[in-house]
Amino acid sequence: MGLIKAFAGALGGTLADQWLDFYTIPSGLPATAALFAAVPQGQNAGRGSNTKGSTNIISNGSRIVVPEGYGLITMEEGRITGVATDAGGYVWDSAAVNSQSIFAGDGFFGPFIQQSWDRFKFGGQPGAMQQAFFVSLKELPNNRFGTQSEIYWDDAFLGTQVGAMTRGSYTLRIVDPILFVKNWVPAAYLTAGKVFDFADLDNPAAEQLFNEVVSSLAPAFSLYTNDPNKGNRISRIQQDSMGFAQSLSRAVEENYQWRSGRGIEIVKTAIMSIEYDANTRELLETVKRADALQGARGNANLQASIAAGFQAAGEQGGAGGIMGMGIASGMMGGFAGLQQPVPQQQPVQQQPAAPAAPAEDDTMAKLKKAKEMLDMGLITQDDYDSLKNKILGL
Repeated sequence: MGLIKAFAGALGGTLADQWLDFYTIPSGLPATAALFAAVPQGQNAGRGSNTKGSTNIISNGSRIVVPEGYGLITMEEGRITGVATDAGGYVWDSAAVNSQSIFAGDGFFGPFIQQSWDRFKFGGQPGAMQQAFFVSLKELPNNRFGTQSEIYWDDAFLGTQVGAMTRGSYTLRIVDPILFVKNWVPAAYLTAGKVFDFADLDNPAAEQLFNEVVSSLAPAFSLYTNDPNKGNRISRIQQDSMGFAQSLSRAVEENYQWRSGRGIEIVKTAIMSIEYDANTRELLETVKRADALQGARGNANLQASIAAGFQAAGEQGGAGGIMGMGIASGMMGGFAGLQQPVPQQQPVQQQPAAPAAPAEDDTMAKLKKAKEMLDMGLITQDDYDSLKNKILGL
C-alpha cells in the first residue's frame, strides 16, 4: 500500500503525456541542495482528492515524477511510509493492496535502502494524506575543509611525526536516504519551503560535518601515508584525489559513522594547498636529495663531481682535487646515512704525522689516480690528456 509505479525512466511516452499535473522537484535548486519538498506542476487535472494542490502534501491519486538522480520519500507524522529511487512516474494510493512502499530497484542504492527499510518500515496502513520530499542522489560538490593551525600524524616513510596546514574541498553522496532523513536531517527541514543545503552557512548539520571532517584530517593523512599501496609518500596526495578521498571517508566512518549511521559518504577530494611545518619541509628536502642519488642519475651526479674534482686538482695543485673528492665522498656519505645508522667509532690514538712525500711521488700519484679514473670510465680520454698535461706542467 502506498506507491504504485506507473512508468519507468524519464517523463515521456503516451502515459506520461497524459499527466497534465503532477508533483516533482522545484526549479532553480543549487547543486549542493540535498533535501527539499515536492512541488505541484500543472493545472490540477484529475489529481485526486488533493484538490488544493498544497506544496509537498499528496493524497490518494496524486501523481509524482521522480527525475534521474533523485529519490522520493513520503512521510506521515515524521515516519517514512514510502521510498522510490528508480526514476519514473508514481501514483499514491494508501488503499491499493498491490502497491509497494519501496522502489529501490537493482542498482547501487538497492541493497542499502532495503536494509534500512526492513529496519524502519512503517507499520500498518498509511493515511491518505502524506508529505512528499525529494533527496538528491547525485554527488554534492563544494564542501570545503581547512585547518587554521598544523595537524600532526606519524609518517611511516619518514619515520617520525610530521605536520602541515591544509585546505581543500570534497564531494559527498547520499547512499541511504532513509538513514539520512531519520538520523541526520533536523526536523525544521521536514516542512514545505525549506531546503537542506550543505553549503548553507546557517545549516547546523552541515557545519557539524565540516568540523568532523577537519578533526578527521590527521587520521586520514596517517591512513594514506602509512598505506604501502599508496607508496607511503605525502607528496602524492595532491595528485591522488580518489585515493585520499577513500582515506578521508574511512576516517570519518571510523570516527563518526557517516555511512552506516547517516547514509552519506565522501566520494572525491581536491586538496588546494598543503603547507608543511619547518621540520617536515627539511625532512622532505633530505628525502628529495636522497632520491636524486639513487639509480643511474645518482651515478652520473657522482661521476661528474669526481671528474670536476680531478680537473680542479690540475688547476690548483691538488687542493681542488681533495675538495672535489671530499664533496663526492660527502654526497655518498649523506645518502648512506639515510639508509643505515652510522656505527659508533672508537677513539684512536694520534699518530705522528708522516713526512711529506717528495714532489715527484706526488706527481706520479696524481697521474696514477687520473689513469684509474679513465679506466673506470669516470672521465673521458680528452679529460685525461688535459689533466695529465696540467699535472706535468706541459
